[in-house]
Amino acid sequence: MMGLSVWKLLIIALLVMMLFGTSRLRSIGSDLGGALSGFRRSMREEPVDGDEPRRELK
Repeated sequence: MMGLSVWKLLIIALLVMMLFGTSRLRSIGSDLGGALSGFRRSMREEPVDGDEPRRELK
C-alpha cells in the first residue's frame, strides 16, 4: 500500500500553491472555516418554538 511521506505531502502542497495561489487558498480556507463554525453554532442552538413541528408520542 502506498503511503504518503512528508516529502510527497510537501510536493503536493507546493503544486497546489502554484496552481491556485496563496490569496485564493486563503480565501477558500476562511470561507470553509466560516461555514464550519456556522454549522457548529447551529447544531448547538436549541430550536425555537415554531421552527420545527413537535412529534407526539403514541
